[in-house]
Amino acid sequence: MARVLDGKALATEVKNELKGRIAQWMSNGYRAPSLRCILVGENPASETYVKNKITSALEVGISAETIKYNASMSEDELITAIKALNDDNDVDGILVQLPLPDMIDERRVCNAVAPEKDVDGFHIINVGQLCLDMPALVPATALGVVEMLKRFKIETFGKSAVVVGRSKNVGLPIAMMLHSDKDHDNGLGMDATVTICHRYTPTDELEFYCRHADIIITATGVPKLIKSHMVKPGATVIDVGITRITDENGKTKLVGDVDYEEVSKIAGAITPVPGGVGPMTVAMLMHNTFLAAQHLRKNELQ
Repeated sequence: MARVLDGKALATEVKNELKGRIAQWMSNGYRAPSLRCILVGENPASETYVKNKITSALEVGISAETIKYNASMSEDELITAIKALNDDNDVDGILVQLPLPDMIDERRVCNAVAPEKDVDGFHIINVGQLCLDMPALVPATALGVVEMLKRFKIETFGKSAVVVGRSKNVGLPIAMMLHSDKDHDNGLGMDATVTICHRYTPTDELEFYCRHADIIITATGVPKLIKSHMVKPGATVIDVGITRITDENGKTKLVGDVDYEEVSKIAGAITPVPGGVGPMTVAMLMHNTFLAAQHLRKNELQ
Protein backbone atom coordinates (compact mmCIF):
# COMPACT_ATOMS: atom_id res chain seq x y z
CA MET A 1 0.00 0.00 0.00
CA ALA A 2 1.09 3.55 -0.74
CA ARG A 3 2.47 5.85 1.93
CA VAL A 4 -0.31 8.32 2.80
CA LEU A 5 0.87 11.94 2.60
CA ASP A 6 -1.10 13.45 5.46
CA GLY A 7 -1.69 17.08 4.49
CA LYS A 8 -3.67 17.82 7.63
CA ALA A 9 -0.80 16.85 9.94
CA LEU A 10 1.74 18.65 7.77
CA ALA A 11 -0.39 21.80 7.70
CA THR A 12 -0.50 21.77 11.51
CA GLU A 13 3.29 21.51 11.56
CA VAL A 14 3.65 24.40 9.09
CA LYS A 15 1.22 26.60 11.01
CA ASN A 16 2.97 25.89 14.32
CA GLU A 17 6.28 26.95 12.77
CA LEU A 18 4.63 30.07 11.37
CA LYS A 19 3.07 30.89 14.74
CA GLY A 20 6.53 30.89 16.29
CA ARG A 21 7.96 33.09 13.56
CA ILE A 22 5.12 35.60 13.89
CA ALA A 23 5.51 35.70 17.67
CA GLN A 24 9.22 36.43 17.21
CA TRP A 25 8.37 39.10 14.62
CA MET A 26 6.01 40.82 17.04
CA SER A 27 8.53 40.59 19.89
CA ASN A 28 10.82 42.65 17.67
CA GLY A 29 8.30 45.49 17.75
CA TYR A 30 6.23 44.85 14.62
CA ARG A 31 2.45 44.68 14.65
CA ALA A 32 0.65 41.45 13.79
CA PRO A 33 0.35 40.69 10.06
CA SER A 34 -3.14 41.51 8.85
CA LEU A 35 -5.42 39.84 6.31
CA ARG A 36 -8.71 40.95 4.79
CA CYS A 37 -10.97 38.40 3.08
CA ILE A 38 -13.59 39.83 0.72
CA LEU A 39 -16.73 37.77 0.26
CA VAL A 40 -19.38 38.79 -2.29
CA GLY A 41 -22.79 37.14 -2.31
CA GLU A 42 -24.23 34.15 -0.44
CA ASN A 43 -22.22 31.12 -1.54
CA PRO A 44 -22.26 28.53 1.30
CA ALA A 45 -19.06 26.83 0.12
CA SER A 46 -17.23 30.15 -0.14
CA GLU A 47 -18.45 31.15 3.32
CA THR A 48 -17.05 27.90 4.73
CA TYR A 49 -13.69 28.38 2.98
CA VAL A 50 -13.36 31.93 4.25
CA LYS A 51 -14.33 30.90 7.78
CA ASN A 52 -11.56 28.27 7.74
CA LYS A 53 -9.03 30.83 6.50
CA ILE A 54 -9.97 33.32 9.21
CA THR A 55 -9.74 30.62 11.88
CA SER A 56 -6.29 29.54 10.71
CA ALA A 57 -5.09 33.13 10.54
CA LEU A 58 -6.10 33.83 14.12
CA GLU A 59 -4.47 30.57 15.25
CA VAL A 60 -1.05 31.64 13.95
CA GLY A 61 -1.26 35.24 15.16
CA ILE A 62 -2.51 37.00 12.03
CA SER A 63 -5.15 39.70 12.48
CA ALA A 64 -7.90 38.70 10.04
CA GLU A 65 -11.36 39.94 9.12
CA THR A 66 -14.04 39.06 6.59
CA ILE A 67 -15.58 41.91 4.61
CA LYS A 68 -18.95 40.84 3.23
CA TYR A 69 -20.89 42.45 0.40
CA ASN A 70 -24.20 41.44 -1.11
CA ALA A 71 -24.45 39.90 -4.57
CA SER A 72 -25.85 43.10 -6.09
CA MET A 73 -22.54 44.91 -5.64
CA SER A 74 -21.20 46.23 -8.93
CA GLU A 75 -17.77 45.45 -10.31
CA ASP A 76 -16.67 49.09 -10.02
CA GLU A 77 -17.86 49.27 -6.40
CA LEU A 78 -15.87 46.15 -5.59
CA ILE A 79 -12.73 47.53 -7.21
CA THR A 80 -13.14 50.79 -5.31
CA ALA A 81 -13.33 48.82 -2.05
CA ILE A 82 -10.20 46.86 -2.98
CA LYS A 83 -8.28 50.04 -3.79
CA ALA A 84 -9.13 51.40 -0.34
CA LEU A 85 -7.54 48.30 1.19
CA ASN A 86 -4.53 48.70 -1.13
CA ASP A 87 -4.01 52.17 0.35
CA ASP A 88 -4.48 51.05 3.96
CA ASN A 89 -1.08 50.67 5.61
CA ASP A 90 -2.61 48.51 8.32
CA VAL A 91 -3.53 45.81 5.78
CA ASP A 92 -0.84 43.41 4.52
CA GLY A 93 -2.84 40.80 2.63
CA ILE A 94 -6.01 40.98 0.54
CA LEU A 95 -7.96 37.94 -0.60
CA VAL A 96 -11.02 38.05 -2.84
CA GLN A 97 -12.89 34.77 -2.44
CA LEU A 98 -13.79 33.21 -5.80
CA PRO A 99 -16.10 32.58 -7.53
CA LEU A 100 -17.65 36.02 -7.82
CA PRO A 101 -21.17 36.74 -9.13
CA ASP A 102 -21.45 36.20 -12.89
CA MET A 103 -21.66 39.89 -13.79
CA ILE A 104 -18.24 40.61 -12.24
CA ASP A 105 -15.03 40.11 -14.24
CA GLU A 106 -12.83 38.01 -11.94
CA ARG A 107 -9.64 38.79 -13.85
CA ARG A 108 -10.19 42.55 -13.57
CA VAL A 109 -10.92 42.20 -9.86
CA CYS A 110 -7.85 40.04 -9.16
CA ASN A 111 -5.68 42.57 -10.99
CA ALA A 112 -7.12 45.38 -8.85
CA VAL A 113 -5.43 43.94 -5.76
CA ALA A 114 -1.99 45.48 -5.19
CA PRO A 115 0.51 42.77 -6.22
CA GLU A 116 2.46 43.15 -2.98
CA LYS A 117 -0.76 42.40 -1.01
CA ASP A 118 -2.02 39.71 -3.39
CA VAL A 119 -1.72 36.72 -1.05
CA ASP A 120 -3.68 34.54 -3.50
CA GLY A 121 -0.93 35.10 -6.10
CA PHE A 122 -3.46 35.76 -8.87
CA HIS A 123 -2.27 39.20 -10.04
CA ILE A 124 -0.63 39.19 -13.48
CA ILE A 125 2.57 40.60 -11.99
CA ASN A 126 2.88 37.72 -9.52
CA VAL A 127 2.02 35.16 -12.20
CA GLY A 128 4.52 36.72 -14.59
CA GLN A 129 7.30 36.85 -12.01
CA LEU A 130 6.72 33.21 -11.12
CA CYS A 131 7.00 32.27 -14.80
CA LEU A 132 10.31 34.15 -14.97
CA ASP A 133 11.66 32.40 -11.83
CA MET A 134 11.55 35.68 -9.92
CA PRO A 135 10.39 36.13 -6.31
CA ALA A 136 6.59 36.34 -6.21
CA LEU A 137 3.55 35.61 -4.10
CA VAL A 138 2.61 32.16 -5.40
CA PRO A 139 -0.94 30.72 -5.51
CA ALA A 140 -1.42 28.91 -2.21
CA THR A 141 -2.62 25.57 -3.59
CA ALA A 142 0.33 25.28 -5.95
CA LEU A 143 2.73 26.31 -3.20
CA GLY A 144 1.12 23.75 -0.90
CA VAL A 145 1.77 20.97 -3.42
CA VAL A 146 5.43 21.96 -3.78
CA GLU A 147 5.84 22.20 0.00
CA MET A 148 4.37 18.70 0.39
CA LEU A 149 6.81 17.27 -2.16
CA LYS A 150 9.72 18.92 -0.35
CA ARG A 151 8.71 18.06 3.21
CA PHE A 152 7.79 14.47 2.42
CA LYS A 153 11.14 14.19 0.61
CA ILE A 154 9.71 13.18 -2.77
CA GLU A 155 12.62 13.32 -5.22
CA THR A 156 11.89 15.59 -8.20
CA PHE A 157 15.35 16.20 -9.70
CA GLY A 158 15.34 14.71 -13.19
CA LYS A 159 12.06 12.91 -12.56
CA SER A 160 9.14 12.76 -14.97
CA ALA A 161 6.07 14.63 -13.73
CA VAL A 162 2.60 14.90 -15.25
CA VAL A 163 0.30 17.75 -14.24
CA VAL A 164 -3.30 16.96 -15.15
CA GLY A 165 -5.08 20.31 -15.15
CA ARG A 166 -4.33 23.60 -16.88
CA SER A 167 -5.94 26.24 -14.68
CA LYS A 168 -3.94 29.42 -14.32
CA ASN A 169 -4.32 29.33 -10.52
CA VAL A 170 -3.32 25.70 -9.90
CA GLY A 171 -2.07 23.62 -12.84
CA LEU A 172 0.08 26.31 -14.46
CA PRO A 173 1.95 27.46 -11.32
CA ILE A 174 2.53 23.85 -10.24
CA ALA A 175 4.01 23.04 -13.64
CA MET A 176 6.15 26.19 -13.58
CA MET A 177 7.70 25.34 -10.23
CA LEU A 178 8.15 21.66 -11.02
CA HIS A 179 10.14 22.27 -14.19
CA SER A 180 12.13 25.32 -13.06
CA ASP A 181 15.77 25.39 -12.00
CA LYS A 182 15.97 25.38 -8.19
CA ASP A 183 19.02 27.64 -8.37
CA HIS A 184 17.03 30.53 -9.87
CA ASP A 185 16.07 33.62 -7.89
CA ASN A 186 12.89 32.39 -6.21
CA GLY A 187 14.32 29.07 -5.03
CA LEU A 188 11.08 27.23 -5.84
CA GLY A 189 12.25 25.19 -8.83
CA MET A 190 12.22 21.39 -8.63
CA ASP A 191 14.13 20.38 -11.80
CA ALA A 192 11.57 17.85 -13.07
CA THR A 193 10.61 17.14 -16.68
CA VAL A 194 6.97 18.18 -16.92
CA THR A 195 4.07 17.22 -19.19
CA ILE A 196 0.76 19.11 -18.91
CA CYS A 197 -2.48 17.27 -19.66
CA HIS A 198 -6.10 18.14 -18.90
CA ARG A 199 -9.62 16.78 -18.95
CA TYR A 200 -9.76 16.90 -22.76
CA THR A 201 -6.48 15.11 -23.38
CA PRO A 202 -7.45 11.94 -25.32
CA THR A 203 -7.80 9.02 -22.93
CA ASP A 204 -5.09 6.90 -24.54
CA GLU A 205 -2.62 9.79 -24.43
CA LEU A 206 -3.45 10.64 -20.82
CA GLU A 207 -2.93 7.01 -19.87
CA PHE A 208 0.40 6.91 -21.74
CA TYR A 209 1.82 10.01 -20.06
CA CYS A 210 0.61 9.03 -16.58
CA ARG A 211 1.97 5.47 -16.86
CA HIS A 212 5.43 6.86 -17.56
CA ALA A 213 5.36 9.47 -14.78
CA ASP A 214 7.24 9.32 -11.50
CA ILE A 215 4.92 12.00 -10.14
CA ILE A 216 1.27 12.65 -11.06
CA ILE A 217 -0.43 15.83 -9.84
CA THR A 218 -4.07 16.08 -10.84
CA ALA A 219 -6.38 19.09 -10.46
CA THR A 220 -9.38 18.77 -12.78
CA GLY A 221 -12.43 18.20 -10.58
CA VAL A 222 -13.26 15.02 -12.54
CA PRO A 223 -13.93 12.21 -10.01
CA LYS A 224 -11.86 9.03 -10.51
CA LEU A 225 -10.18 10.38 -13.64
CA ILE A 226 -6.91 8.72 -12.58
CA LYS A 227 -7.28 4.96 -12.27
CA SER A 228 -4.84 2.31 -11.10
CA HIS A 229 -3.89 1.05 -14.58
CA MET A 230 -2.68 4.60 -15.40
CA VAL A 231 -0.17 4.70 -12.53
CA LYS A 232 3.39 3.38 -12.60
CA PRO A 233 4.14 1.19 -9.58
CA GLY A 234 5.80 3.30 -6.90
CA ALA A 235 4.80 6.67 -8.39
CA THR A 236 3.78 9.61 -6.21
CA VAL A 237 0.18 10.77 -6.75
CA ILE A 238 -0.93 14.21 -5.53
CA ASP A 239 -4.69 14.72 -5.78
CA VAL A 240 -5.72 18.40 -5.81
CA GLY A 241 -9.20 17.75 -7.21
CA ILE A 242 -12.22 17.96 -4.96
CA THR A 243 -15.82 17.23 -5.91
CA ARG A 244 -18.93 16.71 -3.81
CA ILE A 245 -20.85 13.64 -4.97
CA THR A 246 -23.80 11.55 -3.77
CA ASP A 247 -22.89 7.92 -3.10
CA GLU A 248 -25.02 4.81 -3.63
CA ASN A 249 -26.54 5.28 -0.17
CA GLY A 250 -27.68 8.80 -0.96
CA LYS A 251 -25.03 10.42 1.23
CA THR A 252 -22.86 13.28 0.00
CA LYS A 253 -19.10 13.03 0.28
CA LEU A 254 -15.97 14.71 -1.04
CA VAL A 255 -13.84 12.84 -3.57
CA GLY A 256 -10.77 13.71 -5.60
CA ASP A 257 -9.64 13.07 -9.17
CA VAL A 258 -8.02 9.77 -8.18
CA ASP A 259 -9.61 6.37 -7.65
CA TYR A 260 -8.01 6.34 -4.22
CA GLU A 261 -8.89 2.82 -3.11
CA GLU A 262 -7.35 1.18 -6.18
CA VAL A 263 -4.50 3.62 -6.90
CA SER A 264 -3.25 3.40 -3.31
CA LYS A 265 -2.47 -0.28 -4.00
CA ILE A 266 -0.10 0.72 -6.84
CA ALA A 267 1.38 4.09 -5.95
CA GLY A 268 4.36 4.61 -3.69
CA ALA A 269 2.83 7.69 -2.06
CA ILE A 270 -0.60 9.32 -2.32
CA THR A 271 -2.60 12.19 -0.84
CA PRO A 272 -6.09 11.58 0.53
CA VAL A 273 -9.18 13.68 -0.24
CA PRO A 274 -10.12 15.30 2.04
CA GLY A 275 -7.09 15.79 4.28
CA GLY A 276 -4.41 16.13 1.63
CA VAL A 277 -3.70 19.28 -0.34
CA GLY A 278 -6.66 21.25 1.07
CA PRO A 279 -5.24 21.93 4.56
CA MET A 280 -1.87 22.81 3.00
CA THR A 281 -3.56 25.43 0.81
CA VAL A 282 -4.78 27.28 3.89
CA ALA A 283 -1.40 26.93 5.62
CA MET A 284 0.43 28.41 2.63
CA LEU A 285 -2.06 31.28 2.47
CA MET A 286 -0.97 32.13 6.01
CA HIS A 287 2.66 31.85 4.85
CA ASN A 288 1.94 34.30 2.03
CA THR A 289 0.30 36.77 4.40
CA PHE A 290 3.32 36.82 6.69
CA LEU A 291 5.63 37.09 3.67
CA ALA A 292 3.64 40.07 2.41
CA ALA A 293 3.85 41.74 5.83
CA GLN A 294 7.62 41.26 5.95
CA HIS A 295 8.12 42.71 2.47
CA LEU A 296 5.85 45.69 3.16
CA ARG A 297 7.68 46.55 6.38
CA LYS A 298 11.04 46.22 4.62
CA ASN A 299 9.87 48.61 1.87
CA GLU A 300 8.65 51.11 4.46
CA LEU A 301 12.11 51.18 6.03
CA GLN A 302 13.92 51.82 2.76
